[in-house]
Amino acid sequence: MRVAVVGSTGLVGTQMMKVLEERNFPVTEFFPVASEKSIGKDVAFKGTNYKVIGMEEAIALKPDIAIFSAGGSTSLEWAPKFAAVGSTVIDNSSAWRMDPTKKLVVPEVNAHVLTKADKIIANPNCSTIQMVVALNPLHKKYKIKRVVVSTYQSVTGTGKKAVDQLYNERDGIQGPMAYAYPIDLNIIPQIDVFLDNGYTKEEMKMVNETKKIMGDDSIRVTATTVRVPVIGGHSEAVNVEFENDFDLNDVREILANSFGIIVKDDVKNLQYPMPIDSHNRDEVFVGRLRRDESQPNTLNMWIVSDNLRKGAATNAVQIAEYLQKENLF
Repeated sequence: MRVAVVGSTGLVGTQMMKVLEERNFPVTEFFPVASEKSIGKDVAFKGTNYKVIGMEEAIALKPDIAIFSAGGSTSLEWAPKFAAVGSTVIDNSSAWRMDPTKKLVVPEVNAHVLTKADKIIANPNCSTIQMVVALNPLHKKYKIKRVVVSTYQSVTGTGKKAVDQLYNERDGIQGPMAYAYPIDLNIIPQIDVFLDNGYTKEEMKMVNETKKIMGDDSIRVTATTVRVPVIGGHSEAVNVEFENDFDLNDVREILANSFGIIVKDDVKNLQYPMPIDSHNRDEVFVGRLRRDESQPNTLNMWIVSDNLRKGAATNAVQIAEYLQKENLF
């Protein structure tokens, strides 16, 4: 496969190259692509240095796959141009996620919706991906009515500037601020901009994307998304109300037997998922499974995953793997 990674010098782009390499995706030609300021820089892939190229040059090369992690405005402008020359675009931005003509895909949940006609495929929001991976097998068995989620999201979700801010504050260094407030020894109950309804854009992404990925508009979702001084993964406290009652042992068994999930749920031995467990891993970790004693048919769970990998790079590569396996190019 002739593969372009657009945004190859960024945090997620770097992870995308790493995941392509680790999973031994069959790359026959590789094209690192970035903005004009990065053209000519060296990036390493599979032991070889490549020069970063610009958009126009990459389009002229007509890659089979273009994996984008370059921001929404860039995707809106350039993804259709790649698609027009026959490339299949897998886009990590929010640009196409809620477009009714584009598929929003988490392979463990809904890869089956993809066809050869899909030339621009949306990669969901990181916090949504890990949640639906854990929810989907339970939805199939018990049918979800309502989800209440509060997130604890890593600074890596914002990017390098936020990581630098955290370390600068920790080291007592004045530097550029990615956030309006300090992040070290603090939490910020705002991710993305506020909307007219008082929710942030990130919160509404979780609401709307969950329904689209799981193919069920009847699922009610409400979210509070929070930035925490963590590097390595996002965590979520999720309260799920089902139509049908459940047995906790069955819930554990269903999750443990679902692809891409690791159950870590042994409170007697203080075993539960933490961001440090998920760092550089591709699985979604689930624990703190317990019945909500305040109302019937309701489960509390704790979900953790590496937001740069399963929440972004790995999910995109898994989509590419599915397309290749099913010959959908």
